[in-house]
Amino acid sequence: MKIIKSIAELKGELNANKGSLGLVPTMGALHIGHQSLFKKAREDNDFLAISLFVNPSQFGPDEDFDKYPRNINKDLDILNSDNVDLVFMPDIQEMYPSGFLTNVVVDKLADVYEGLHRKGHFNGVSTVVTKLFNVFKPDRAYFGAKDAQQCAIIKRLNIDLNLGVDVIICPTVREDSGLALSSRNGYLNIDQMEAGLLISRGLFKSKELFDSGEKNIVNLCKVARNIIESNSLCQIDYLDIVNCETFDLQTDLDQNSIMIVAVRIRNIRLIDNIEIK
Repeated sequence: MKIIKSIAELKGELNANKGSLGLVPTMGALHIGHQSLFKKAREDNDFLAISLFVNPSQFGPDEDFDKYPRNINKDLDILNSDNVDLVFMPDIQEMYPSGFLTNVVVDKLADVYEGLHRKGHFNGVSTVVTKLFNVFKPDRAYFGAKDAQQCAIIKRLNIDLNLGVDVIICPTVREDSGLALSSRNGYLNIDQMEAGLLISRGLFKSKELFDSGEKNIVNLCKVARNIIESNSLCQIDYLDIVNCETFDLQTDLDQNSIMIVAVRIRNIRLIDNIEIK
């Protein structure tokens, strides 16, 4: 496994690679969810590259950039055991050198839901992903479905900017309890963990009712909301059924329908979603 920290060295290494290239962008704090992306990318490609960069531009002023979990040695052990070929670990100056002025903005998609609650977040995501796509020029790039709005934005910018990457969205990986895996789960104490479990329970119950014939969007959302709010620690930022590509609020269900939710449990914010189709 080769570890590279500069874009110039990275380009030289990639130019020597003649096979198909799979890229998994990460911010570290790796867990089984990330490893499922590595596994899929390894199966699909001749060469597997991982970026490991905690991107400051996607954190707001009141968010947890400085507290975001970092354990480089543990991450590298995981990457090595997962048969990764190359790890790109730039510092902030390498990605955003002096004089850097450009932002990639996906209008409309970046302004609702997560974008409304985390101002500027998706501009940071879009910019760093565009840079990574331009530098790596991967055949395929892999992202987790848990971050549904991020996935929609990345797919949109890839199309709009003719970047030519095959964007692969992989299923959400969950703990046995149903809680969606997230690097932020490590912040939860026992009481907060109990509260967090209600998020997936609410989503699963709504999906169960849909599968049993309930098609009323208001009723489906009410069921999930009631379950989540049964614990006073859970404060819902939003819970809606939207189109997974446009994030427009839906009035009728179709093949693009997903239920999305963001919940604050004291100072920790968790997101999740489930297909309603």
